[in-house]
Amino acid sequence: MDFDLPFASRSADQLVINWHITEACNYSCQYCYAKWETPDRQRELVHNPVRTRELLSRLYEFFHPDNYANPLRRHMNWGSVRLNLAGGEPLLYTRRVLEMLPIARDIGFDISLITNGSRLDSGLMASLVPYISLLGLSIDSQIAQSNKEIGRVDHRGQQLDIAKLVDTVSEGQRRHPSLKVKVNTVVNKVNQFDDMTSVIQCLRPEKWKVLRMLPIVDDRLAVSQQGFDDFVRRHAHLAAIRHVEDNQDMTESYLMVDPTGRFFQNTTGASVRGYRYSQPILEAGASVAFAGMRFAAPKFLFRYMASVGVSE
Repeated sequence: MDFDLPFASRSADQLVINWHITEACNYSCQYCYAKWETPDRQRELVHNPVRTRELLSRLYEFFHPDNYANPLRRHMNWGSVRLNLAGGEPLLYTRRVLEMLPIARDIGFDISLITNGSRLDSGLMASLVPYISLLGLSIDSQIAQSNKEIGRVDHRGQQLDIAKLVDTVSEGQRRHPSLKVKVNTVVNKVNQFDDMTSVIQCLRPEKWKVLRMLPIVDDRLAVSQQGFDDFVRRHAHLAAIRHVEDNQDMTESYLMVDPTGRFFQNTTGASVRGYRYSQPILEAGASVAFAGMRFAAPKFLFRYMASVGVSE
């Protein structure tokens, strides 16, 4: 295990594990980083409830706050563990997700989910909110042409109905007032001039994460430093809930698991793209699999300690 640690013994309320349960998505965002080596939908663990339960059990045991053998405990402390379900688009597999939620909760996880919002309706929201503490929404633009150029449209050309989403989220929060909402926006060449104020004000998230497009797979929509900085400055009035991450902030600062149950990490270097992968967790065990991964604990801690209590 390699660390970049200028300070140690800091604490986060939660340790967050991002499990990208599928590569499948109904959108085709050009910059999407959810592309893994040798993709095989049949091997995605989400389709196998037994192996899903086993993976979640192993992850929780390894990252349990009381597991002092975890190498991260030499450098940081945490009080609980949150499982963040991501994709692709996790709600393409609604039945599997709804089956998984009570299992993950009973194992001990706090649970969050991040979605592009296209599959959310009042019925699904009602099924989700008893189990999740945080709903993350990926929204990059409210301009139809921008979404089309980015690829945030389905095969029928349909885009996210933000007004409908606002109503659905509001209903979910009425059912469960403790539900927190977060919005993720990836700044890229297409949306760099957008004004997201009205979207953020309508959804009223506890946190708005502004991310600079990370050219892991494709750099066609990469935004310049000036373009990114201008976007951030243009939304200075939302600074109270805004958390900004440039490329260097995102590198090696997330705990991530791919659809087949491997830890993975984004690589560094201007000429290097793609991911580093661990051995499969179900074969090698979480400890052995995690031992070969790089993780920048200070970046992780900054994301949490600089926020208003809502992170991914």
